[in-house]
Amino acid sequence: MTRHKISLEEFHRMVEAGVFPEDSRLELVEGDLVEMSPIGPKHAAIVRRLTARFAPLAARGEVLLSVQNPLVVGSSELYPDLALLRPEPEGYASRHPEAKDALLVVEVAESSLRYDLQVKLPLYAKAGVPEVWLVDLLGQRVLLHRRPEGEGYREEEDLGPGLTLAFLGVEIPTEALL
Repeated sequence: MTRHKISLEEFHRMVEAGVFPEDSRLELVEGDLVEMSPIGPKHAAIVRRLTARFAPLAARGEVLLSVQNPLVVGSSELYPDLALLRPEPEGYASRHPEAKDALLVVEVAESSLRYDLQVKLPLYAKAGVPEVWLVDLLGQRVLLHRRPEGEGYREEEDLGPGLTLAFLGVEIPTEALL
């Protein structure tokens, strides 16, 4: 069997040409098209809670809040559940934000934890995303990753119930995410 890798540019041309149905949930991961799992109600609720918590930062112009939108990470195009981006005058109207534009990326995992840890997290680290939170709904914990180095993070914390996450002055009890 022959496999064909596609580039980010080819992926964008295919999207623009309408090759994929509009409701497709696809990511381009190092040349491979990966279909993402549907979003369950709990997953969606966590994303809404995170969005509400970080909305004041966006309202003050401190960050741009990006919810389930493209983020170019090396040769991949990922769709994190939430990304806090550096403000950009045009709001990234002429290009998709890149890993270098991200301050924080959050992935919510119901059934995708292994994939997020083994595939996405190394891509985020390699591209220099400074902080990544993986919300593990089944394990009832938040895996916090800071200070990227190579394909990993120098700082990793496993936060269960009763603890608080903080980013840019916004504090979020872990219970709000679990």
